[in-house]
Amino acid sequence: MSVSSRLRELGIVLPTPPQAVAAYVPATLSGSLCYTAGQLPLKDGVLMAQGRLGVDLDTDTAYQAARQCALNAISVAAQAVGDVDRLSRVIKVVGFVQSGDHYHDQPKVVNGASELLQEVFGDAGRHARSAVGTNALPLNAAVEVEVIFEVKQ
Repeated sequence: MSVSSRLRELGIVLPTPPQAVAAYVPATLSGSLCYTAGQLPLKDGVLMAQGRLGVDLDTDTAYQAARQCALNAISVAAQAVGDVDRLSRVIKVVGFVQSGDHYHDQPKVVNGASELLQEVFGDAGRHARSAVGTNALPLNAAVEVEVIFEVKQ
């Protein structure tokens, strides 16, 4: 099943690709790989979740924000390669979670992105991953996710 068909089946409409908020491009193609810049949980131009996990936010809120980050990553990658159906596989996900000193559930947050990618890409959505706690993220975002996709030639 194509990625676009699977998105329709899931009732997911990809968001408009978010614009870069600094001096970078949202995604770039190199050979058969598309690398996304870190995607924030922007929905309709507004951050869905701000602040530190374990201090300002709970895990469930950040999980949903990570799902939005993954949708944004699919959107910018599709724009970079010309068609969402050229995205054939998810290779790697890196998730950053703005965390309080005693917060240790970063993997549960980043599961929001990982599970969304697996829903959309099926077995081709299974990927290597890192989930990193950090003291701050751009725009005070609670989570940031970058994805490497394999691209059909």
